[in-house]
Amino acid sequence: MNTLEETTQLAIELFEKQQATDYEFSVSKSSGVSTSVRLSEVETLKSHLGTSFGVKVYFGKNTGTAASLDFSKKSLKNTIESACLIAKYTQEDPFNGLAPRDRMAWQVPDLDLYYPWSLDAKQSIEIAKECEQVALEQSEIDNSDGAQLSSLEGESVYANSNGLIAKLKNSNHSLACSLIAKRGDEMQTAYEYSVAIDSKDLTLPSEIGLEAAKLAQQKLGSRNLQSQKCPIIFTSIQSTGLFFQLLSALNGSRQYKKTSFLLDSLGKEVLPKTVSVYEDPLQVKTLGARAFDQDGVLKKKQFFIENGRVSSYIMGQYSANQLGLESTANSGGVNNCCIEANFDGGLAELTKDMGRGLIVTDLMGHGINITTGNYSRGASGFWVENGEIQYPVSGITIAGNLKSMMRNIISVGSDVDNRSNLKVGSTLISEMTISGEG
Repeated sequence: MNTLEETTQLAIELFEKQQATDYEFSVSKSSGVSTSVRLSEVETLKSHLGTSFGVKVYFGKNTGTAASLDFSKKSLKNTIESACLIAKYTQEDPFNGLAPRDRMAWQVPDLDLYYPWSLDAKQSIEIAKECEQVALEQSEIDNSDGAQLSSLEGESVYANSNGLIAKLKNSNHSLACSLIAKRGDEMQTAYEYSVAIDSKDLTLPSEIGLEAAKLAQQKLGSRNLQSQKCPIIFTSIQSTGLFFQLLSALNGSRQYKKTSFLLDSLGKEVLPKTVSVYEDPLQVKTLGARAFDQDGVLKKKQFFIENGRVSSYIMGQYSANQLGLESTANSGGVNNCCIEANFDGGLAELTKDMGRGLIVTDLMGHGINITTGNYSRGASGFWVENGEIQYPVSGITIAGNLKSMMRNIISVGSDVDNRSNLKVGSTLISEMTISGEG
């Protein structure tokens, strides 16, 4: 098999023969192992080895795209020719084109993202079993959905007709455990995981298992609630999903397609003045970090929302062209996005500050409309009185509108969940609607 560099050079030679106006080429390969055990028995054991490449050609403002898994010269030639043929039949789009040459990632910084793990099948099974076994030894843990271990490493190359050839290498390792707790006829599930660039930074298997067991135990004895309006705290892990909706609404494609509840929001206040949202993609050895986007544009630290006001949409080159703006190097999404805390403390301190209301620990369903902002999801968590948790809650629905929910944020805690590309602490919202027993 050719190296990625050899494949890229061969592709460039083939592109030059097509007399296209411009071209883009991306190629990647990945390898790794994944293991799943349940009740100490191996359910799956997989070795991963994947390769792929994609091409995009421009003939004026006409484009064609194609992809393949085969790195051979014949496959490269056929795929490029297919993309050229497709371009002849596509409609001209005035917004097509490469990003400006001076925005390209001519010098790619080393973000320290590559830590391969020499993990064989036996070791992966032992680690997964250890994680699950510790959990199963805890009281009221009745069953298991299993423990999963994954270790992946990959590299990629992006090239275009501006002469750019940019390379990336990265790794990702994770360990997770899912359990079922039982008391009488009641059963509750819980999930805990760890993810890291370097396997040495993973949480110990026993600690993951114990935490999963604890979370499942805490849910036992759950009650319903009367329908009402009250303050709600989203835990840090659930806050990532909440703010993901905000970022989706600021996406350039939703802006030009007019499918966002934050349409034409540049300069407008969408969060409290004490909250800002920024991307820090070049922060070394962080999950989500990336040096350049899918257009080959060098990334940088930048604010999307500053002091509550929208300072920029989130755009790749195409959506930027549509909007008559400059790309924010976000073709492919945001990288290492951070929501600044405006509260010195985490979930425990926010709970005391809330006094009375609901802590949301789990969400179900997908009742979210990004165009209107309407939000309705099944939820479970804990009811709070006098700043203290009283009992677990399940079988309820929480509802509101994302636009007002964002404006009604009181506090964003400092207990950031660093396991995600979107980094945010627990979030207290002044009021949402709970639908419960009546």
